[in-house]
Amino acid sequence: MSENLAETGTEEERGTEELSATATAAATYTVVANVNVRSGPSTSYAIVGRLSAGTRVTIYCQTPGQTITGPMGTSNIWDRIGSGRYISDTYVRTGSDGYVAPRC
Repeated sequence: MSENLAETGTEEERGTEELSATATAAATYTVVANVNVRSGPSTSYAIVGRLSAGTRVTIYCQTPGQTITGPMGTSNIWDRIGSGRYISDTYVRTGSDGYVAPRC
């Protein structure tokens, strides 16, 4: 069973993130393999959920963190997909090896 954590959060959190996303022209991207969602940009942070391959996520901002090798290569970029929710950029098809959203 997978939970689409990109769509969770309080109404107020979603509203704030949606306004921020609109201001920065946030786009949605596809998760390419099952991935744990972490509370911060490293595997040492707690797992707060899991996303299944094919899930669409909005990247609100990106930050450097632990270097991860995943399906899309090796990178230290982590994507914030919600409040306290991060996934390695190596699990997301962004069309770029670099940043596609503002830094957190």
